[in-house]
Amino acid sequence: MQTLAGKKILLGIGGGIAAYKCADLTRRLIERGAEVQVVMTRAAKEFITPLTMQAVSGKPVSDSLLDPAAEASMGHIELAKWADLILLAPATADLIARIASGMGNDLLTTLVLASDAPIAVSPAMNQQMYRNQATQENIATLQKRGMHIWGPASGEQACGDIGPGRMLEPMQLVEECEQFWADKPLKGLSVLITAGPTRESIDPVRYISNHSSGKMGFALAQAAVQLGASTNLVAGPVSLDTPVGVNRVDVASALEMHNTVMQYAPSHDIFISCAAVADYRPESIAEQKIKKKDSNEHMTISMVKNPDIVASVANMTDARPYTVGFAAETQDVAHYARSKLTNKNLDMICANDVSIEGQGFNSNNNAVTLYWKEGEQSLTLASKQKIAQQILMCIAERISS
Repeated sequence: MQTLAGKKILLGIGGGIAAYKCADLTRRLIERGAEVQVVMTRAAKEFITPLTMQAVSGKPVSDSLLDPAAEASMGHIELAKWADLILLAPATADLIARIASGMGNDLLTTLVLASDAPIAVSPAMNQQMYRNQATQENIATLQKRGMHIWGPASGEQACGDIGPGRMLEPMQLVEECEQFWADKPLKGLSVLITAGPTRESIDPVRYISNHSSGKMGFALAQAAVQLGASTNLVAGPVSLDTPVGVNRVDVASALEMHNTVMQYAPSHDIFISCAAVADYRPESIAEQKIKKKDSNEHMTISMVKNPDIVASVANMTDARPYTVGFAAETQDVAHYARSKLTNKNLDMICANDVSIEGQGFNSNNNAVTLYWKEGEQSLTLASKQKIAQQILMCIAERISS
């Protein structure tokens, strides 16, 4: 099926071992009707030859910013204007860093600067390089600028390491391209999302909280915008950049989050409660810092229950949105998720086992199972961006059915 018919994709190949997959990627894109123009960095040519990429793409490969023949007609500007999408795959740590810094020291980075086409980045590198703080900050910078991050996958790497950093397989990238141009299933709908932890104050300097990073909720907000929704995000205290196109409201405590959500919910079509909200709060907050007393080996704090935000929305009688909850569990995940689905009157619940290393709190990856009254769907381990997109696609299907 010509799902990409007429689409012009500029494939920018970075210098990583995953470059060998680009021949198959190019062939698969062309099979679906896309026109592919390949641009390679100098390092990329050490892994796969321009002749190979020319053979599979049917077009000359561009690799030099200082090619007199091409630049006589301002070739790099023409390429930048030609593309409907720039796909950087593999996007090495070096390529990502140079783009994040706004450099234009070769043809590919210059094209990124000179084009107003959407840009998709498929990271590919050693797992430790991917986890490095500098790389994570660079990727966050690209996301903040509106670039799409596709991957990486996790698994065994060419160096023998195991972990995140594998470039998505060619067919996965093809599917990303197809989804990029697919109809926006949430167009015309409004989505309200909560994310992150809450902080329940004990005194002016201390509070009770949890380990939620907010990454899953922020990924959901970003995906909702990409799928066409008008999106509001109610965020607890997290250090994350607001996704492009998302309206963000910051709160601290569970009561603040509850009040904000109840104000916003009636004007939204979908509500997703992804925040890790404290179940209890101190009954009273000390006006001054509580001092440690040597005579006291223990301290007792009287706690009272916080309002259940997702249940409050689910039980609205007027203008009730389609309501989705999250269940972060450490045991009997399916049992507890099904119970919450029924007891809280939810339309859907997303359950994940946070006891499993590498998914859930503070991780960049997740795996969840979606439950609704008539069925369920498992989403295997993937980036939180990918999981978020799959969750919203499932919600869209349930709403339209």
